[in-house]
Amino acid sequence: MPENGPLIIVSNHQSTYDIPPIIWYFRKYHPKFISKSSLGKGIPSISFNLRHGGSVLIDRENAALAIKKIKAFGEQVQNNRWAAVIFPEGTRSKDGRIKKFYTRGLMTLFEHIPDATIVALSINNSWKLAKYQYFPIPIGIKVNLKVQATFKLIEEDPDQLLKKLEQQVTLGVDGV
Repeated sequence: MPENGPLIIVSNHQSTYDIPPIIWYFRKYHPKFISKSSLGKGIPSISFNLRHGGSVLIDRENAALAIKKIKAFGEQVQNNRWAAVIFPEGTRSKDGRIKKFYTRGLMTLFEHIPDATIVALSINNSWKLAKYQYFPIPIGIKVNLKVQATFKLIEEDPDQLLKKLEQQVTLGVDGV
């Protein structure tokens, strides 16, 4: 890992329990998230932080506006040397299986954070905590986050990098 940012953290997404460990582990990079706009309302503390803490809220139904917001977000991450966190699956996996990666937002980040180190992050088992809609939360579940690989964006072909990222993230996810 580089001494300072910017980073683009590319990860699978299994539950809301993915977020706190990412924030803690990458805390020196001040991680900011690309989130769906509905999370910007109604969740005490979290909604406020998403709206006012440097993250970006996008409407996935309005692709043109979403890309415009991601561009501005990427420039902010680049200028502040933060970490941008993106879940290219677009939504949580409710059974732990990797979903198809959507790459348009990630490519937009590549264009607007040219100094980035790209981090392929795999998350395992957090979906099991949400298996019963978080109640009861199962006891004894071991959630695992693992950095599979890092890449310097300036040293990679973006199209090839997308393939490498999907392979690396998938490689670290245990079978269900």
